[in-house]
Amino acid sequence: MGLLSIIKKQKLKDRESRCLVLGLDNSGKSTVVDWILASYKNRPRQLVTPTVGFQIHTVPFQNHSVQLWDIGGQSTLRPYWDNYFDKTDVLLWVIDAAAAARLGESVDELKTILQNRDRLGYNCRIIVLVNKKDLVADLDPVIVRLKTDLSEMLKLENVPIEVCPTSALTGDGLDGLMPMIVEKSARKL
Repeated sequence: MGLLSIIKKQKLKDRESRCLVLGLDNSGKSTVVDWILASYKNRPRQLVTPTVGFQIHTVPFQNHSVQLWDIGGQSTLRPYWDNYFDKTDVLLWVIDAAAAARLGESVDELKTILQNRDRLGYNCRIIVLVNKKDLVADLDPVIVRLKTDLSEMLKLENVPIEVCPTSALTGDGLDGLMPMIVEKSARKL
């Protein structure tokens, strides 16, 4: 029960990834999580309702255990988001591409989170999903605006952010998400 036990526990812990799924209400966070659960835990797709509070799901992937923390995005819940930041390896930020009027609000909320980088952790990797791409005729202006806003916001920091257009309803663009989560959490400093 000495050093060997400690090393074994650390090896198991190194294969765990904690992914915090955040975004404004109705952005599709729970639908993304549902798609992951259906794809990697072989369960049927569920009827998704707005998350009140939070839900935690553990998904096995490539000898890793990925914990998905799906947190409600209603404005009344946002002040409590920072209670979930501890030990987060990957922040999965979900944006509703079909709600162009809320893009600024979503970027502002992400900016607020990134201003608390010490609370979130400087090793936390960030993936932004521009969701509901199936509902937008031309997604390019949304992606360009988002990348511009994010690069302007983070111009003085070395924060790697991956932006991915997706449709959680159809699964389009989500195939590479779990490998990205595991890769990003494995690159922790």
